[in-house]
Formats: sequence, C-alpha cells, structure tokens
Amino acid sequence: MRTLNEVAVGDRAVVKRIHGEGPLKRRIMDMGLTRGISVLVRRVAPLGDPIELKVRGYELSIRKTEAAAIEVEESDTH
Repeated sequence: MRTLNEVAVGDRAVVKRIHGEGPLKRRIMDMGLTRGISVLVRRVAPLGDPIELKVRGYELSIRKTEAAAIEVEESDTH
C-alpha cells in the first residue's frame, strides 16, 4: 500500500481509498479527495509539512498526517 505522502513531487497518483473514520475522513472528502480522483503533487514544504496538491483544477495544501491516510495508486499520465 502506497500513501499520498510517499508520492514524489511532480508525480500523479489516483486516490484508491481513504483510511480513518469520522471527522478526518469527512474533512479529506470535503476537500475533494475522493476515490478515483487524480492528484498531482506540486511541492512539499522543507520539513515535509504541508504538501501542496493540484486536484480537481485547484491547489490544495494538506498536512502530512492527512496525506498518510490516503491510499493511492501511481497514475500513468504525467
């Protein structure tokens, strides 16, 4: 299992599953990170937190702990 916080800058991944429950899972889904969505990792802060993503046509910053709850699969499109 690979998680979003392990994806390299400049790479795309497809969300496969969101782990966790309750408020954390709902928060992630409310930000537009749902199963089947393609995500581009734009940059990572120097200490690894936060992670900047491009998802659904907008830029989004999430915490490393949130990214670790998102299981992804590498995308074929760059």
